Amino acid sequence: MLIKKASDIKSSEITDPKWYVERRRFLKAASAAAVVVAAGATPVLLTSTSETAPEPEQTRQKIENVAKSPLSTDEPLTPYEDVTNYNNFYEFDTDKYSPAKLAKNFRTKPWSVAIEGEVLKPGVYTLEDILKPHPLEERIYRLRCVEGWSMVIPWVGFPLGDLIKRFEPTSKANFVEFTTLYDPEQMPGQRRSVLKWPYVEGLRLDEALHPLTILAVGLYGEVLPNQNGAPLRLVVPWKYGFKSIKSIVKIRFVEQQPMTTWALAAPHEYGFYSNVNPDVPHPRWSQARERRIGEFAKRKTLIFNGYADQVGHLYAGMDLRKFF
Repeated sequence: MLIKKASDIKSSEITDPKWYVERRRFLKAASAAAVVVAAGATPVLLTSTSETAPEPEQTRQKIENVAKSPLSTDEPLTPYEDVTNYNNFYEFDTDKYSPAKLAKNFRTKPWSVAIEGEVLKPGVYTLEDILKPHPLEERIYRLRCVEGWSMVIPWVGFPLGDLIKRFEPTSKANFVEFTTLYDPEQMPGQRRSVLKWPYVEGLRLDEALHPLTILAVGLYGEVLPNQNGAPLRLVVPWKYGFKSIKSIVKIRFVEQQPMTTWALAAPHEYGFYSNVNPDVPHPRWSQARERRIGEFAKRKTLIFNGYADQVGHLYAGMDLRKFF
């Protein structure tokens, strides 16, 4: 969704209800921002889009036989309209409201994933092959983005570790590297050199095997919308959102730590581990607080995004400022 400025609205459009509602929402947000500025703070307006955001022009398909996971948080969910209309997906555009529009005709069928590297069962597997043996669960996870905003999303997926075991990694497999589809014809953001394409991310093998790490194929009980990483994406809830790579076409098992896209683009800002850590600020802003989408007030950021009890042991003895 793109917010239209009042100066851009023709007089013939003033009585159109959609602009009237949008203008009211803008003025409401602007008034709140003025209060914050008067108090000496810098506002970041991440208000809910649920009132006016257009629903993506995609067929919403229900996923059947999804079990509830006990690993879920019990926090209130971020509205579907916000989850699907406020997205970081640079392959389509750097603006957060644009992917929902630009990805609506993205083709996700047929889809295959190449399994490569240090495994005994490499090959190219269809999405159906990937999914067939794995029962799906709904897991309600927090998502914390490095820019300071967060969501609570009911993902549908299965543990990545179950898939990894199928391919039987060798003793040399210390890391798992993931690659997104490269298709500038479908993904207009890849026509610009914002990042080095295709997008690459990685995990240490023990992180990939952790039961909280999942491959997601849906959210809110439905097939993943294109702008949310269809048809297959990673979700690692204790790490910043950019680690949860979307539209995966390759999984490679390697001995050495892979070079990931954001670590290549800005190594002093985006480390390989990218664990949510309020005590390690981004060079250009603090990570100590976050704003949940749909809320104005900020909240304290939790170490490991609130999953410290489950994953803290993975980093025992590590300097989390050096390995950020």
